[in-house]
Amino acid sequence: MSELLTFQLSDRIANMEESATLAMAAKAREFKSKGINVISLSLGEPDFKTPKHIQDGAKQAIDEGKYFAYPPVPGYQDLREAIVKKFKEENNISYQPENIVVSNGAKQSIANVMFALLNPGDEVVVYSPYWVSYSALIQLAEGKPVFIKGGIENEFKASAQQLREAITDKTKAVIFSSPCNPTGSVFTRKELEEMSQVILEHDNIMVIADEIYEHINYTEEKVSIASLPGMVDRTVTVNGFAKGFAMTGWRVGYIGAPAWLAKGCTKMQGQFTSANCSIAQRAALTALTSDLGPTFEMKKAYEERRQLVFDLLSDIPGIKTNMPKGAFYFFPDVSSYFGKSADGVQINNASELCMYILDKAHVSLVTGEAFGDPNCIRLSYAASEAELKEALKKIKEVLSLLS
Repeated sequence: MSELLTFQLSDRIANMEESATLAMAAKAREFKSKGINVISLSLGEPDFKTPKHIQDGAKQAIDEGKYFAYPPVPGYQDLREAIVKKFKEENNISYQPENIVVSNGAKQSIANVMFALLNPGDEVVVYSPYWVSYSALIQLAEGKPVFIKGGIENEFKASAQQLREAITDKTKAVIFSSPCNPTGSVFTRKELEEMSQVILEHDNIMVIADEIYEHINYTEEKVSIASLPGMVDRTVTVNGFAKGFAMTGWRVGYIGAPAWLAKGCTKMQGQFTSANCSIAQRAALTALTSDLGPTFEMKKAYEERRQLVFDLLSDIPGIKTNMPKGAFYFFPDVSSYFGKSADGVQINNASELCMYILDKAHVSLVTGEAFGDPNCIRLSYAASEAELKEALKKIKEVLSLLS
């Protein structure tokens, strides 16, 4: 009887690509299940524990026994007020609690915005290289991603002129991350001002600024585009607790947005998931209202690792890399290895090179194809110095076998 059934997935799911970062992490776990030790440099996940005072904040909330009911869909009022205070003091952006929506991670925050904002056929200009989920979320919302690309020679940053040329009468939004996943690039104040000038030439385009890596910024500048003249009502500022507070598994993200769009995101979230976990929100409140010392310590460790990895990558023939200004990734150009082979295995693209490195060196990386640049691979240095040294040593060894 079951052989006659013809159930199928929806076209939207069948046509959606799997997250490349999660897919490579799954392959690494598969190797580990076979007893093979894999050094994973594929996930954007801090290797630090959530600071103890944040854990204690969650424990206290549990012990108080009053956070068992569904929270308000956009988040607890006191957490939203703390986020408003954070935006004002750290980013020079003036919001009110009605502008804030707390979600199950920054990914849901972006998904909410796309579904609340886009109609079928609307275009979103995506700065490329880009985080893997941007394109998928735009397409799930029946929009169309339009990519503008920056190369390694200009720190992977597309120009304001490229933005101007990409805008059409169908453009509804522009999205970028700074510091950027996957490149680690950081837009300067001047570059953001030039971007905002282009946006302000149009009446119907929103900017979605993904600032989830804001605390891992090695430059002396920290500029939010929403803080620039005329931009607060034209910008959705996306942030969260995963990276700067080592709280990936707590799944707390948030947006600051014009009230009309925040209301739409709340309506969307109310149907999909309702509110974020009550206890996770209390932990997030503790993070926001406590000293940032542990965050700065993590940043210092990342900065030291950045120099280590830059030196080791620069020592591998055929790899072209730059020094990222933020986040915890390198995005080197590895195209010089395309067309080479070893042991009967030919490397034709970055995906095949990543699989070759996983098979031979037991180090997991992510292909740049998933981020919009097929000549590159992404390497996360959110790992110990010992692991990074061992991983780069093995990568150098197996790449030397290709000819």
